[in-house]
Amino acid sequence: MKIAILVNEDTMNRCTGKGCFTAFYQRIDAFSGYDAEAELVGFTHAGGALEYKIEKLVNNGVEVVHLSSCLRAKYPDYEGLAHRLAQHFKVVGYTHGSEKGKRRNTIHLEKKT
Repeated sequence: MKIAILVNEDTMNRCTGKGCFTAFYQRIDAFSGYDAEAELVGFTHAGGALEYKIEKLVNNGVEVVHLSSCLRAKYPDYEGLAHRLAQHFKVVGYTHGSEKGKRRNTIHLEKKT
């Protein structure tokens, strides 16, 4: 299974990604259900040329996109982004920490067929 993580662009100015990477490699929090074969093949922010990024993720065989916990907390159109991504991928709306968001509920969407 190939996985990508999208993070909040503003947060990337001060974040190293350690929380997301730790959760993925230790298979905790949002990644607890993945086996050792799961592969992280993309880590980028949601800004910029999003359609181009989606195309590259599709071409690289990504099946699941995780929206980072910081994106859930701070991205203005978290729900809209999740639904846009679900046109191509299964979407899990957080990466690490509590599944329950402080300000928003965590989104889980299956890929739209």
